[in-house]
Amino acid sequence: MKIGIYGGTFNPPHLGHMTAARYAMEALELDELLFIPAALPPHKLLPGGTPAPEARVAMTEILADNLLCGERARVSDLELRRAGKSYSSDTILELRREYPTAEFWFLMGSDMFLTLQQWHEPGKLLAQTGVAAFARTKSDPVTAMEDQAQRLRKTYGAQVKVLHLPEVVEISSTRLRAALERGEGSEFLCPSVWGYILMHQLYGTHADLTALSDRDLRACSYSMVKAKRLRHIQGTEEEAVRLALHWGADPEKARKAAILHDCTKYLSGKEQLQLCEKYGIVLDDLERRAVKLLHSKTGAAIAKHVFGMPDDIYDAIFWHTTGKADMTLLEKILYTADYMEPSREFDGVERLRELAYTDLDAAVLLGCDMSIADMEERHQPVHRNTLEARNWLRDRK
Repeated sequence: MKIGIYGGTFNPPHLGHMTAARYAMEALELDELLFIPAALPPHKLLPGGTPAPEARVAMTEILADNLLCGERARVSDLELRRAGKSYSSDTILELRREYPTAEFWFLMGSDMFLTLQQWHEPGKLLAQTGVAAFARTKSDPVTAMEDQAQRLRKTYGAQVKVLHLPEVVEISSTRLRAALERGEGSEFLCPSVWGYILMHQLYGTHADLTALSDRDLRACSYSMVKAKRLRHIQGTEEEAVRLALHWGADPEKARKAAILHDCTKYLSGKEQLQLCEKYGIVLDDLERRAVKLLHSKTGAAIAKHVFGMPDDIYDAIFWHTTGKADMTLLEKILYTADYMEPSREFDGVERLRELAYTDLDAAVLLGCDMSIADMEERHQPVHRNTLEARNWLRDRK
């Protein structure tokens, strides 16, 4: 097994880290990449205002998830659990005990690479891992990096590769933190990481979550879900706006409802129930047993109580999973957009897409019918609101 190790303070993790990680995984043909946030870096003090270790881990986990390579990229809190300074030579020995037969590659930028011989016990580190170094800026001295690689090979017998990134994101964490305090710099962050920073008011940000731009609202929503869900959320937004314009609804309300409709999708059953209790959401017996029914209700609560959305957006999100009798136009639009957005693929979706722009009630009815048939085929109970929605629409027909 070939494992990459990417250490650093990740304060915050930015697109430079992401670009280097993605390229290294391909160039080195890594089976796994471990991001390891440092607790106390030996070469510098953590600056004032540094988020708690848990927040740095959470942001790094978001970045790793957005590489979209599943369990191949993950975050280890190994150095955060260890007392004292975060020496890489200690870290590599711990990893060697955990993975005795692995081939390790330690990833680092040019600044760290050019001073590697000054690290704590560099020989011990280089005896256990190869080193893959990359330029952090376009002006980094590539010749000096190649010369350093030769010195390390000669002095320590080290395995060294100098990676030439096809794209370099020229930003340092120091400059980025200063930019964030000025209300700038978000373009150097993965949107989901930026959303996490806004949600937790890190790095001097003090966003009013009830008055966000659509871009920042997306970022906050994206920070709460897995990256694999983003394509669906983006497709639902696109379709909801298009349907709203077609049927004469407010496209901005449709947009915001779609952006937030799945924001609590990945909460655990326990967390879902806690939010329901917090916001006074009354559940029936089926909802208490079927966790997948709860994200629409808790998502609506977060939309209203955290992001300040009005009642009609709250209601559209609340009913987007089960539907209900006598749905409003906005509720029908979100229900339908969620069901047939461009990434959806299932038997009947093309007919649903056709009806969505010719007979919206018929589209919602078809969605209800397909949901009921699917649940019955899997021998799962159908929620009464879905049955009532279907029956109400049938009666109208």
